Amino acid sequence: MLVSQIIRSKPQGGVITISPEATLSDAVQLLAEKRIGAVVASDDGEKVAGILSERDIVREIARRGPDCLKDTVSSAMTRNVFGCNPSDKTDLVLQTMTSKRFRHLPVMEDGKMLGLISIGDVVAAKLSELELEKDALTGMIMGY
Repeated sequence: MLVSQIIRSKPQGGVITISPEATLSDAVQLLAEKRIGAVVASDDGEKVAGILSERDIVREIARRGPDCLKDTVSSAMTRNVFGCNPSDKTDLVLQTMTSKRFRHLPVMEDGKMLGLISIGDVVAAKLSELELEKDALTGMIMGY
């Protein structure tokens, strides 16, 4: 399965982004409101400046206390963002996410963000793919 297939299966509406200059408090509100675990920091919704995850926020609160919530997203976000391409295979993406301990990857093409996939999206796609393979093999064995 390809990343492009996962992106097509996700609800339309674009990637939720936040300005790198927004406060961490604003980001916390957005994560809670949208019930998501990470948000892409972007000025224009297409170019990725960074990713801010729940993990990043918890790390900052543990390190500096709740006053850090007044700081900007750019002060806590992950800047060296790994991305993937729509043509990447899910096996490669899952391996990258696991080895690098990322739970979210932006899907990029020609420097433009097309979407965001989570490890949950990739695992669900792999499970669906395995189910289809199982059904096909069962059909072959049973003579369907």
